Amino acid sequence: MSGGRRRGPVVRRALGVLAVVVAIALVAASLTAYLKYRAIWDSIGRIQVVGLGHRPPQLNAAMNVLVIGSDTRAGANRQFGAGITGQRSDTIMILHIASGGHNVVVLSIPRDSVVPVLACPPEAGTTGQAAQPGQVEQVNATFANGGPGCLWKTVEQTTRVRLDHFIEINFTGFEKIIDDIGGVSICLPFAVHDSQSKLNLSAGRHHVRGAQALAFWRARYIGEGSDLQRIRRDQYLMASLLQGLKHSDLASSPSQLIRVVTDAARYMTTDSGLSLPAMIGIATSLQGLHSSAVQFIELPTVPYAANPNWVSWPASDSRLFGEIARDQGVPAASRHRPAQARGGRGSLVTLPQPDGGNPGNLARQYGGITGNANVCHDAGAFTGPRGGSLASGRGRSSGVTGGPRRTYRARLAAA
Repeated sequence: MSGGRRRGPVVRRALGVLAVVVAIALVAASLTAYLKYRAIWDSIGRIQVVGLGHRPPQLNAAMNVLVIGSDTRAGANRQFGAGITGQRSDTIMILHIASGGHNVVVLSIPRDSVVPVLACPPEAGTTGQAAQPGQVEQVNATFANGGPGCLWKTVEQTTRVRLDHFIEINFTGFEKIIDDIGGVSICLPFAVHDSQSKLNLSAGRHHVRGAQALAFWRARYIGEGSDLQRIRRDQYLMASLLQGLKHSDLASSPSQLIRVVTDAARYMTTDSGLSLPAMIGIATSLQGLHSSAVQFIELPTVPYAANPNWVSWPASDSRLFGEIARDQGVPAASRHRPAQARGGRGSLVTLPQPDGGNPGNLARQYGGITGNANVCHDAGAFTGPRGGSLASGRGRSSGVTGGPRRTYRARLAAA
């Protein structure tokens, strides 16, 4: 494994960035072992995505990857509920890797978002779906009906952000990968006992293994009991994972690296176009990326009038989509260059850049966090009718005030 040591710094940095989505982190790491461990590469599930329709243009050299967390109970996932059939997209994110790899944006799309019902062919055991003009469905139902290709088409058509690839990982894969990398640190403002996700932890900072990390990731019935609040908690978990991998010795341990990569590949599915050269390009472009250059943003939503359990995307979201599509996180030296789109025959067409904005600071504009965020400053993601009091650690609270928030931080600092 001398080759593993030679490529160690590249793999470590690639892992440190792509860990924000867990799945991609370990795909990138598999490059190290490719020649000697071809079986790992071959164990990744692949789907040929077709029928994407009239796609948005490729505006630049940035890469956009659709990341899907599947809640399928098939195979090893029976342990999470054998009586639950089908699959839904428990997590949906767009991973935007800016041109040159100097910035990464992770845009989380709420699973309860309403989207148009588009035509999708059968795929990967799904029935597909017929177009229903004027009708909507939850975006996680899109995945259930038509698989990752249908979700790809729907996200691409509704955001007008051109997607390059998708990566899907299931519950078992998430759990095993967290175990393989040695766990992740989370921070709770008060004790959480959630019978739905089976998260049972006391208040304070914890370094958890796979099962508890997955319970934390899935917990939806604490605080406000909303998927929106769950996304905010998960963003802090991803930031913590990013920070932990940055300081880990994973790349210097060939046996641990191979264990991580093996488990990642076994529980992962990608599009057939995500080739070895494409993965090498991802890993190479991310060398030296700092955690502060990774931004986590939750897509802004508003209540959907016809169903209080669903959310819709306001028209103002088009600005955020446009900034991602036009790679507004590019280095400052490139910001004066006009965006270019490829015409039907490969010709380049100059497009106007959106006005205003601050490239590289989308998280600040839209209320997100960066990869170096303090994981113990997420109290607002836990409070609500199903949560507890930050001041006492018991009872229920309908919100966070300045007093309890300061009490929480002070208590953690003294712990």
